[in-house]
Amino acid sequence: MQVHYDIDRLPAFTHAVITIGTFDGVHQGHQKILTALKEEAAKVHGETVVISFHPHPRKIVQPERALQLLNTTTEKIELLDKAGINHLVIVPFTTAFAEQTAEEYISDFLIRRFHPATIIIGYDHRFGKGRLGDYHLMEEKAATFAYRLREIPKHVLDEIDVSSTKIRNAILNSDIETANKLLGYSFFFEGTVVHGDQLGRRLGFPTANLRYEDSDKIRLGHGVYAVYVDVEGVRKGGMLSIGNRPTLTGSDERIEVNIFDFDRQIYGQSLCVHVVKYLRPQEKYASLDELIEQLHRDKQASLAVL
Repeated sequence: MQVHYDIDRLPAFTHAVITIGTFDGVHQGHQKILTALKEEAAKVHGETVVISFHPHPRKIVQPERALQLLNTTTEKIELLDKAGINHLVIVPFTTAFAEQTAEEYISDFLIRRFHPATIIIGYDHRFGKGRLGDYHLMEEKAATFAYRLREIPKHVLDEIDVSSTKIRNAILNSDIETANKLLGYSFFFEGTVVHGDQLGRRLGFPTANLRYEDSDKIRLGHGVYAVYVDVEGVRKGGMLSIGNRPTLTGSDERIEVNIFDFDRQIYGQSLCVHVVKYLRPQEKYASLDELIEQLHRDKQASLAVL
C-alpha cells in the first residue's frame, strides 16, 4: 500500500475507487466497506483509495472533547495495508479545510485531486462548511463530474457505530474478549520503555515499564492480561499489568509487561503489545511472597492461553 501525506503531490490514480472516513479501529464493520471498495475496483480495473485525516477532525472542530482513538495513524496504516488497500491518503485536517463549502469539497478536493471513477460513501456522510454537503449533493454532481456513486447501506453504518462504541467500552472495562471479537484482531498499543523501580526484577519477574506513545490512544482498563509483545523484531509471549499496584501502598498507575524468556535492557525502545486475554483484576496481597505466588499462577495462565 502506498501512503500519501502531501495532497499537492498525489499520483495519477487509475480509475480510482474512493471512500472517505476516519476508519478508527479498521474493525469488522469497516472491513465490509473495504471489501465493497475492492470489489468495485476489480470491476473497473481500478485502484482502491482510502481518504482519511490527521489530526482527527474532532480535534479541530470540537477541541474541547477528549479523544479515545482505537488506532494511532501508524496502526491504521498497518491495518489498511493488511486489508489490501492500494492507496491511503492522509489529508491534513485544518480549519481552512473544514471551511471549504460543500461544492468546493467536491470540485476542488475530490474531483481535482482524485479524479474518481467511483465514490463510495454512507447516506449520512456530511462534508463542507457547516456540514451542509451530503449524499444527495454528491448525487446531483455525479453526472457533471462523471463519477459513479455507491451508497454504504444504513445497516452497515449502524453496525460500525455500534461496534465502535462497544469496542471502546469493552477496552475501558477490560472486556478484551468482546473488543477483539469486534475488531477482528487483538487490540494493540505501543509504549516506550521507561525506568521503573526494579521491583519486578527483585520479585523474579523483570518488567518493562511502558509509557503510552500517543495521548489520544484509548487506555486499557486496569487488570492483568496475557499478551504478545513485539520487541526487537521478535514476537514474544508475556503478561501485562495495568493499575496502581494495590499491594504497594501509594503506588501510582503503572503499565508493566513481563516478557517471557527475555531479559535485556531495552530502555527507550518502543514495544507493541497485543492484548489477548484478561486474566484477573488487580488485587492487594498481604505480603510480597503472596504476590510472587500469584505472579507464578499468572504466568502459567498466560502460557496456557498463548
